Amino acid sequence: MAGTVTSTSGRSGAREVRVWDPLVRLIHWGVALTVLINAFSEDESTFHAWVGYTAMGLVAIRLLWGLVGPPPARFSAFPPNPVAAVAHVRSILTGQRPIHLSHNPLGALMVYNLWLTLIALGVTGYMMGTMRFFGIDWVEEMHEAAFAWLIASVALHVAGIVFDTWLTKVPLAKAMVTGRKTIRETARTE
Repeated sequence: MAGTVTSTSGRSGAREVRVWDPLVRLIHWGVALTVLINAFSEDESTFHAWVGYTAMGLVAIRLLWGLVGPPPARFSAFPPNPVAAVAHVRSILTGQRPIHLSHNPLGALMVYNLWLTLIALGVTGYMMGTMRFFGIDWVEEMHEAAFAWLIASVALHVAGIVFDTWLTKVPLAKAMVTGRKTIRETARTE
């Protein structure tokens, strides 16, 4: 099960569902902070490199947590499934408002995209600091392309959160702070 009902919220006809544990939330906001810091730090500084290593460590812990963490944190709660993502878009276009206890299928694809992009940034960043790849243009270009992709992905991620919150009336940003989704009692969840 992707989440457990914990209580009735203060809103009439709504329930709170525990979905994201403290480690998931800490890593989410920690990675967001490292990306923000490195976006404005000196590219070739030691500080930039260590912030990048911190981001990579956080991603590594999250990936491990996806294997051994509680059920809502596991990869099985939000598998990357393009077919399900297309079906999700179709359901939205037909007027349905599906609520997912974990990530919806589009959100799941975005999570995996963000992780892979962060890994690409970390690997190319590390490579640029080695003797073998120092000054090699394609490595730096891949690092810059990965960062551009990350920024575009973050923008789409935020837009998706805003859209899904508007569509489902489930405040997702609040849920990533509290760990609980507030869902209408009558809402159909998947």
